[in-house]
Amino acid sequence: MAVTIKSAREIELMREAGRLLEIVHDEMGRIIKPGVSTMEINECGDRMIRKLGCVPNFLNYGGFPAAICVSVNEEVVHGIPRRDHILKEGDIVSLDAGLIYKGYHSDAARTHKVGEVSQEVQKLLDVTKQSFFEGIKMARPGNHLYDISNAIDDYVSGFGYGIVQDLVGHGIGTKLHEDPQVPNFRQKKKGMKLIPGMTLAVEPMINLGTWEVVWMEDKWTVITKDHKPSAHYENTILITDGEPELLTLHR
Repeated sequence: MAVTIKSAREIELMREAGRLLEIVHDEMGRIIKPGVSTMEINECGDRMIRKLGCVPNFLNYGGFPAAICVSVNEEVVHGIPRRDHILKEGDIVSLDAGLIYKGYHSDAARTHKVGEVSQEVQKLLDVTKQSFFEGIKMARPGNHLYDISNAIDDYVSGFGYGIVQDLVGHGIGTKLHEDPQVPNFRQKKKGMKLIPGMTLAVEPMINLGTWEVVWMEDKWTVITKDHKPSAHYENTILITDGEPELLTLHR
């Protein structure tokens, strides 16, 4: 699949897809507290996506059975929501969500704390979020794709955390996953040159311990090999003539 350069019309549609997804994330974030099930979060997100006149792009994607990926503690990504998976004080929960607006996709992830968490876990959340912003400092025309990857790695490695290598970011547009792949760890090559009109989902997944992960028997849920917590932060971005535009974050 070739990398697509979006037209002005396409960019406007993706801006709206991103704006609407931010509303969905805000709504889900409001209900997170001890005692809430991961299925309730999924239902909240699914309901809001449809209320906004959009379609949840994760539902049935490759057979995934829910609208929202809800991953708790050592679950890195693709956690399947369940009625009997109840959040408790001190947990962290990563919500990966996306929607389709007039044929165009948006994709974003946030990791929330449930009540109060340890200082160690809070630092993991802070570093994961900041690593995204460190990475996109390099998301400018004339730079290369893997400049983003290397900037994320340079920042995170200083804290001794594990950067997930089995899962990466991606291009996005009329499909949820388009070329190119966007790794979050250092690359030996430069990668392609960044061009205005590219749209990318940049999504560092950072583990408190080892970078290694394993897939659960459900063939979806990915967990850390050492069962230590993992955090995830993602936005859909647009390469412009200057600084990148964040399509799924406006404040």
